[in-house]
Amino acid sequence: MNQFKFKIIGAALVLFLFTACVDDLNTEPKVELTLDKLLEQDPNAIDGLVSKIYGTFALSGPDGPGTSDVTTKDAGEAAFLRSIINLQDFSADGMKNRWGDDGLDQLTTTTGWNPGNKFFRYLYDRAYYTISQSSNLIQILKTTKVDVPNKENHIAELRFLRALAYYYLTDCFGKGAITTEADINTTTPKKESTRKELFAFLESELKEVEGTITATKSYGKADKNVVRMLLAKLYLNAEVYTGTQRYDDALLYSKKVIDEGGYTLAPNFGSVFSGDNNTSPEIIYFLIADAVVSQGYGNTTYIINGNLSTETMNPNNYGAIDAWTGHRATKAWYGLFNNGNLVDSPDDRAKLFFTTGHSYEMNDYKKWTDGYPSVKFTNKNFVGPTNATSFANTDFPLFRLADAYLMYAECVVRGASGGSAGLALEYVNKVRTRSHAGEINAGELNLDFILKERGRELNLEGHRRQDLIRFGKFTGGSYLWPWKGGVKDGVAIPETYNLYPIPTTALQANPQLTQNPGYSS
Repeated sequence: MNQFKFKIIGAALVLFLFTACVDDLNTEPKVELTLDKLLEQDPNAIDGLVSKIYGTFALSGPDGPGTSDVTTKDAGEAAFLRSIINLQDFSADGMKNRWGDDGLDQLTTTTGWNPGNKFFRYLYDRAYYTISQSSNLIQILKTTKVDVPNKENHIAELRFLRALAYYYLTDCFGKGAITTEADINTTTPKKESTRKELFAFLESELKEVEGTITATKSYGKADKNVVRMLLAKLYLNAEVYTGTQRYDDALLYSKKVIDEGGYTLAPNFGSVFSGDNNTSPEIIYFLIADAVVSQGYGNTTYIINGNLSTETMNPNNYGAIDAWTGHRATKAWYGLFNNGNLVDSPDDRAKLFFTTGHSYEMNDYKKWTDGYPSVKFTNKNFVGPTNATSFANTDFPLFRLADAYLMYAECVVRGASGGSAGLALEYVNKVRTRSHAGEINAGELNLDFILKERGRELNLEGHRRQDLIRFGKFTGGSYLWPWKGGVKDGVAIPETYNLYPIPTTALQANPQLTQNPGYSS
């Protein structure tokens, strides 16, 4: 993906999303020319415009890693993918961050959550930035008289990207204003939509897009099976979102991805997270990173450099130049492998922790040598030589086949109709044998096992908090992990924390929004 040098600005839709000057609200979206004029001059410019929207999930801004599409003093820390990792992994059991700056401690310790925390605002603002800009471009495509190549498919792609942003809002905040291209140039703030309403909107949008988007795979772009994967994730968590389980539908769409997507497990687990993973047969949807043309401090650079430190490691061994001394795994993750005896574990995934000079116990989460850094993600090529770089070349696998296999198995265990217990066991064992973990038998395939296997396979990929909530393990005291509730061995946390607080800036921008229960406004 190129690092695009244009900026889409303005549009009245932004009124509902961010604080802004009133004079800016009624301007139409602009590049250096209006979008209409740009498309008149070059109809193929639509490819770059749509790619800009794809880039909002991985890049911080349009003019390099030091720029940001949303308000922040530090462009890198406000990137969408970085926010996903912060809110979905560092708030959960397997990964912790030691920096503690300006509210990051609240995530690492699941304590003191408040609507002023900038890290909550970053994901909220990022989602609505993508939503607003997708809607702007959809409106242009719908109304332009220019014969734009692949117009209907581009509209379907943009609707998917908008839905993906809404998906993270639904999962993390549970409410928000639903805005589409129909709301452009409307100055009245939109009413708040409930989680059920967001779910219904997402389901409707994605099912319509499934019928219109291309079935042809294209690197870094959405296609029919990418849409189906998001539908499967939505249905898998439907009981959390709406109170009504939809495991039959989650199974159906997981199976469609498995049967019709043409994906296969990569022969080696580590290759899925290496600098040349763009060739992986397993990854369903990539968030693209490139050390030259897609530089960012908030894409996989954040994951890779953050898990490295010159105190105990050589960054060059992982294809990196810079080491940020920030992230370590806890025993809640590496303890899933052979009860923490990583040396004797046959599981390839157990080898992806750096242990030399580090303590098994995380007695102090701010001490670098407490806990094991994860080297699951690396900037080193799996095949061929590697030139170490400051920015990552490693794409982020937002969706991949192993997840679809485990989702199918979970649905079967939860009693979904139309599934096969034998096939569920086969899928789980495919995931395990790929990593030399050994097969399990039918009697071992239960929900407790699936949650643990999802941790072994998918930790640090933006799923863990969501998984723990779905299994009833995130809040309360039935499952404790290091530094849950701000205590070394973990304590119960309130049910309130199943949702993040609505950011103060969002409440100020739209008086029709209300705060989530348990948080002050």
